[in-house]
Amino acid sequence: MSTSRQYELVYIVSPEASEQEVTDLHTQVETQIARIGGELVKSENWGRRKMAYEIGPHKEGVYVLELINGSGELMKELERRLRVSERVLRYLVVRVDEELRAAERTRSRRKVRTGPPEGSASDEMGGFDRADDAEVR
Repeated sequence: MSTSRQYELVYIVSPEASEQEVTDLHTQVETQIARIGGELVKSENWGRRKMAYEIGPHKEGVYVLELINGSGELMKELERRLRVSERVLRYLVVRVDEELRAAERTRSRRKVRTGPPEGSASDEMGGFDRADDAEVR
């Protein structure tokens, strides 16, 4: 049974690659996602950027972000294809559905705690504001 999970795929394409080659690589990734039964949620071409460290003779690369819903088998196939591509300098796949779920839980907890609980220490002491504090000094 393959469960659908959400992944972020970021890959860096050689700066010598033309815009058409970057588009072709994106099309290949999109085709593989559709062939294996995944869904491409979002795609962003971040453009040419300076890298934190050199990869071979390259100091820059074209960064591309893909947000994908799919199975682990899909991601294995994409990683295999990116690994053998000569145009791709580096790639990274991160599963993000767990982080999104945790962020949603935190967000819902914050909504429950909208204000200080009744009978808290600041309510009993009459509360302080900055104007009262300034007079004491």
